[in-house]
This record gives sequence, structure tokens and C-alpha cells, in this order.
Amino acid sequence: MIAETGAFALILALVLSLAQVVLSVAGRWRRASVLAGAGAGAALAAFACVAVAFAALMHAFVTSDFSVANVAANSHTEKPMLYKVAGTWGSHEGSMLLWCLALTGFGAAVAGFRRGLPPGLKAVTVATQGAIGTVFLAYTVLASNPFQRLAQIPIEGRSLNPLLQDPALAFHPPALYAGYVGMSVVFSLAVGALVEGRADAAWARWVRPWTLMAWSLLTVGITLGAFWAYYELGWGGWWFWDPVENASFMPWLIATALLHSAIVTEKRGALAGWTVFLALAAFTFSMLGAFLVRSGVLTSVHAFAVDPTRGVLLLMILGVTAGAGFTLFAWRAPALSPGGVFAPVSRESALVLNNILLAAATVTVLLGTLYPLIREAATGEAISVGPPFFNLTFTPLMAALLILLPAGPLLAWKRGDALGVAQRLWVAALIAVACGLLAFAVVSPRKAMASAGLAMGAWLIIGALVELAERTRAFRGSRAETWRRLTGLPRGAWGMTFAHLGLGVFVLGACFETAWKAEAAETLAIGQTLNVGAYELTLDRIQGVDGPNYDAERATITARRDGALVCTPRPERRFYPTGGQTTSEVAICTQGASHLYVVLGERRPGEVWLVRAYWNPWALLIFLGPAIMALGGLISISDRRLRLAVGRRAVAE
Repeated sequence: MIAETGAFALILALVLSLAQVVLSVAGRWRRASVLAGAGAGAALAAFACVAVAFAALMHAFVTSDFSVANVAANSHTEKPMLYKVAGTWGSHEGSMLLWCLALTGFGAAVAGFRRGLPPGLKAVTVATQGAIGTVFLAYTVLASNPFQRLAQIPIEGRSLNPLLQDPALAFHPPALYAGYVGMSVVFSLAVGALVEGRADAAWARWVRPWTLMAWSLLTVGITLGAFWAYYELGWGGWWFWDPVENASFMPWLIATALLHSAIVTEKRGALAGWTVFLALAAFTFSMLGAFLVRSGVLTSVHAFAVDPTRGVLLLMILGVTAGAGFTLFAWRAPALSPGGVFAPVSRESALVLNNILLAAATVTVLLGTLYPLIREAATGEAISVGPPFFNLTFTPLMAALLILLPAGPLLAWKRGDALGVAQRLWVAALIAVACGLLAFAVVSPRKAMASAGLAMGAWLIIGALVELAERTRAFRGSRAETWRRLTGLPRGAWGMTFAHLGLGVFVLGACFETAWKAEAAETLAIGQTLNVGAYELTLDRIQGVDGPNYDAERATITARRDGALVCTPRPERRFYPTGGQTTSEVAICTQGASHLYVVLGERRPGEVWLVRAYWNPWALLIFLGPAIMALGGLISISDRRLRLAVGRRAVAE
């Protein structure tokens, strides 16, 4: 009965989303606040109904209700409770319900937004959000129903893919989808700006918090996915330019460009049309990601579905939604204000160049992701585009962007002083070059590109600190005055500093781990050793382990460096009887910011086991950097809310 309640709530949410569109459009057309308010109320009710449906599906998973086809296909009575809950969104049907929950949740948040949003713009935004919700809810109800019953109820379920039974993957989809779907608000605000004919500084101030929230959540989601791939797949890496990885990376790049473009629109009233275009593109790429992951056109461990019919429906949703948005843009964009002029050397110009490089990088990733699909569809020949292509095309664009990044915040609006910026950054440049030369000369002269990357990371970190020092006028006054300025900085300034620092930390970690990692693989009997980097690994014993829903072989390995015991990694090789699948559980020993990474392979004849080991220097920085970036985004959001609230109080007074 609970499953039927969930199915009914989902249908009711679809009806309410449609009512949200009709009432909001009528309210905007007739300038009737009552109708617009009713549309906002329908948005809140639609979210409540989807929340009920989601809770009903989660109840079915927690109680192992195998009469529901989705539960029978993706759960098992012996599965730990965390993964029963995560199974709610671990399938195609459940993931689409999670998508709808996030979509209606953001729609309800927009509908309840009461901080000075003009009635007309709000009505159009709520209507657009309702229209997007309607098409995705219709898809879920008609083509991806998570509550479908089975005529014959199985005694036991088939369980969730063992690779997905992981804590990081339990939280990765909610964060990623919240980031994906958060872009829908930006899309809706862009449509509202086009309909109302205004994309001014005030509009940019409304866009930036939503973009920051979606960007921060997307950063967290991508990082969790990279971390999962790092320690769950057992291949020693964290990013492989997999098409599904690219599907989440492209909207992140566009959202990053949007954040910087919206600053120009907010501060100077310029780039309004471009900012609207990026707002439309951000959610378009999010929908493209949903299509790629769920259509079956990609073969990836990350993919959810292999159903071409549903893939065609998702492609139609993508085409209709994005097509309508960009058609409206082509019609109404010429009416938007062009904004103020600025000199070639100015903060505006730096941000424009930033946007050009980010857009070019996004197009590069898009071509590398879609070209194999287009080529196979046209010729029937299957090809792959891997890391060499992206390293050759994407890396130079990012290098140019990273070189520019510290200088941008130091330039003045409208007309900047390039010489003054150079004088303030010469110490940062000197330290960065010294770091690169030291790495090149001492560590490995053959790693020239990696040495340049280390210099780039140092340039970003020190450049961000220089910008912070300039804001507080450090070293130019008393300590008390510097502290007063430091504590009085707006949270938005702190957020930008954290974001740029986090990027520098990530670059350092990625360059070190990529260029100076060491790996080794050997078949070992009990008592034999394997050398990787400066470490000697000895296989001490293999023992059987009974897990909650798996059987495992667990190795106990002693790691020594210069004869001294460092750690005792215990990698496992697990077998899941329900699905008949075997997985490897990696053991990671953390040494400072570096990782000793050990994988137990299959048993070979003669009582020997394949053991693979990696030394990943500074690998922790790869995941710490994006966490700092996401924290910067959240800090900036808190500042934006505070400033809006202060402004509202000032108007009231």
C-alpha cells in the first residue's frame, strides 16, 4: 500500500507541476499576484508530493519489499542498511526519482524566495521551473516508474552492484544531482530575464547565489566520484577522462565561467547576453550528462542504464528544453543592455579571457566525449578518445587560465594597471619559478611538464595570498589595523580566496601524483616481498573473512621503509554470491599527504597471489583542493544571503 501511495504522490506531483506552470503564466500575463502566488504554492506542494514518493521508495528498500520490481532488482536482505538506503537512488528509476526530488526542491526554494525578486521575473522563473519539472516527472511516471509491481514476488532480491556498495557512492549521487539540478534555477532565471527583457546588475545578484550553490554541490559530487574511483576500482588512479566523468565535468566548467561572468554583469552591467547564454548552457550540459549516463550510448562503470528507448526520450527532453531556451535567447538577446565599456587591461577583460578559455576547454571536452559516438553512428567503427587527446588539447588551455588567474582580482574595474599588478605579483612569480626549477633540477629533469605544473600550483597559492594581503594592506600598517581589516573582509572575498587556494592545492597534488607515482605488480607467496618506491612490502598471510553479504580473502601485508615498520595494509578480494561478482577492496596507508596504495589480485596456481602496489605522492591534495574550493563557494553563499538581508532591512528602515 505504501508503494501505491508513492506512485499516486508522484502522479499528483506531475499534475501540480503542470498547475504551477499554468498559474504562474496566468499570473504573469494578467499581472495577478493571487494567481502567481497560487503557482508558487503549487511548486511547494509538488515538492512535498515527490518527497512522499521518495520516502515511500526508500521504505520499500529498507523493508526489502521485493514485490516492487526496482527493489527486487537492486536490493537484498543481507545488504547493510546504509546500502539499502543508497539503493533508493542506485538504479535508473531511483536516480530519476532523486533527480525529480532535487528539481522540485529547487523549484519550491525559488517559489518561496522572498528577497526582492520582481513579481514578473519570479512568475516566469517559477513557470519555467515547473515546465522542466513537468517533463521530467512525466518521463518518470510514464517511462521510468520506480513503483512498478511484480506479478510473482521473488523470495530474495538480486542486490545492488557491489561496486556501488560504498560510502562515497552512497553520498555521491545526491550531491552530484543537487549540483546538476541546481543549474535548472539558473536556466529558469535566464528565461525570466529574456522574457522580461532585463539582465542587469540586480538580476546577476539573484543568479550568483544559485550558481554558487549548484557549483559547490557539483564540486563535492565530482570529488566524491573521483575518490570512489580512486579507492574502489583498484587501478590506482582518480581520473581517466571517462565519458561519464566528462559528463559531470562539462557543466562544472560552464558554471565556473558563469560565476565569473555574472561578477562582470553585477559590478559593471556588462556581458549580460553572454551571462544569460552561459546560464542556459549550464543546465543544458547537466541534461546532456543525464542523457549520456542513462541512455546506454556509453559503456562505463558509472553508467546507469542500457535502454535505448528511454535514452531517446531523454534526448527529446534535452532537445525540447535546450532548444526552447536557446530559441528564446536568439529572439530576445538583442534587446538586452550591452553594458558599459572597459579598457583592454582591466578586471573585466581578465574575466572575459577567463570565460573564453573555460568555454574553449568545455568545447574540447565535449568533442572528445561525443566524437567517438558520432563516428560510430556514422561509420560503424568504434574508436576511443583517451587521456592523450585531453592532455594535448585541454591542458594548454587550463595552463593559460591558471597563469592569468592571480592577476585578475588585482586589476581595477574599467581600466587596470598591468605594471602595478606585475609589481605586486613578482614575489609570487619568483617563488613559483624557483619551485619549478628546483623540481626540474633535483627531483627529475625528465619531468619538465610536471615541474611546470608544480610552479603553476605554487603561483596560484601564493597569488591568492598576495591578493588577500592587498585587501588587508598587510605589511603597510600596524598589526592591529591589519587584523581589523582581515576580520572585516566580506565573506565573498574569503570565498574567492579559498576557491583559488583550493585550485592551487589540487594542481600541486595532481602534478605530483601523476608525474612521480611509482607502481609495481608481482605474484607473491606467503613471506615474499615486493618493492615499490622506497617501500618494501611483505605478504604475511591470507585469511578468509565472512562479510554481511560477501565472502572475502584478506591479505595482511607489512610495509617497511629503510627497515622500519611503516604500516600494515590489509587489502581484500571480495566475492558476492548473490550477483556472482568479485571486487577488490584497496588498502591505503596515508603517509603525510601521500598514499601507499595496495591491491590484492586473484589467486594463482601454486598458492601465490597477484599483488599490485602504488606509491602516490601528495595524492591527498587532489581531494583536499576541491574540498577547499567547495568550502569557498559555501562561504560566498553565506555572504550573499547576509548582504541581501542587510539590504532588505535597510529598505525597510
